[in-house]
Amino acid sequence: MTVRWGIAATGRMAAVFAEDLALVPDAEIAFVGSRDADRAREFAARAGAAGSGTYADLLAADLDVLYVATPHPQHHAIALAAIERGTPLLVEKAFTATLAGAEEVVAAARAAGVFCMEAMWTRFQPAVAAARDLVAAGEIGDPVLVQADFGAHRAYDPSSRLFDLALGGGSVLDLGVYPISLAQHLLGRPDRVVATGTRFPNGADASAAIHLAHDDGRAAALTSSLAAATPGAAVVVGTEGSIELCPPFHHPERLVVRRGDEEPRVLEHPATGRGYTHQAEEVHRCLAAGLTESPVMPLSDTLDVMWVLGECLTQLGVPMAEAAVEI
Repeated sequence: MTVRWGIAATGRMAAVFAEDLALVPDAEIAFVGSRDADRAREFAARAGAAGSGTYADLLAADLDVLYVATPHPQHHAIALAAIERGTPLLVEKAFTATLAGAEEVVAAARAAGVFCMEAMWTRFQPAVAAARDLVAAGEIGDPVLVQADFGAHRAYDPSSRLFDLALGGGSVLDLGVYPISLAQHLLGRPDRVVATGTRFPNGADASAAIHLAHDDGRAAALTSSLAAATPGAAVVVGTEGSIELCPPFHHPERLVVRRGDEEPRVLEHPATGRGYTHQAEEVHRCLAAGLTESPVMPLSDTLDVMWVLGECLTQLGVPMAEAAVEI
């Protein structure tokens, strides 16, 4: 059965997702919505979507699921409006701009029995799924440490979405969400968060060093930056070995497993397309099964990640708020 997708926004993220959605069996882009109806129409023509219009038009369209790819602070309003109409959701990460906003969306989705999932595509990559299986099978003993970094050099431009606080700018929400989500996935919610870093002239975070501490001694050492490129590496350390997610760890295709004095094992797990196909396939599986949450990316995990993100921003002195969206 064809799954009719709607796409909210027409930026780069929406474009790459639309390209990969064309590789997913039984997926169809039915409608594209934007604040600017002309931009929506142009995007729809490129993506082969049957309809386009404003966000109000999008929410009124006959859809099986809506993908929200607007800037972070706009997710909250669009998601709540979709839930009110009973439309299943795939919401880009960071899920919202604030923990309070995320809690409101999650509560609404659960109360209405509407499917909702964070678009943390990394979690559905074949290599990451293989690493998860290896950890669960005890291949490296008990996981005790996660190390991960994600940094990219971007020239400072306060008018750009990447730096504009009103649009959720800064390294933590845009890039830090990846290593934080990986650590949460493998170690669970930490008991304490310590974040230090630097800020751009407008107050957005430029770089962050994040320590996630668990009362039992497990920990994560994570970094994010928009001021400089970093290797993009991630390592899961266990009591009997380690698993390296080869760069870029947020969409890896290769793992290196190390155990004691044994020769390292290199495992290849290529993705389909640019890698966004796998999260779309998860949405299809969940909808077909009548689920309201993904067992791989449950909303409880999203709330844990949002709590860490909020702690980081607070400690870095970066204010963040949800945005009003005309619908």
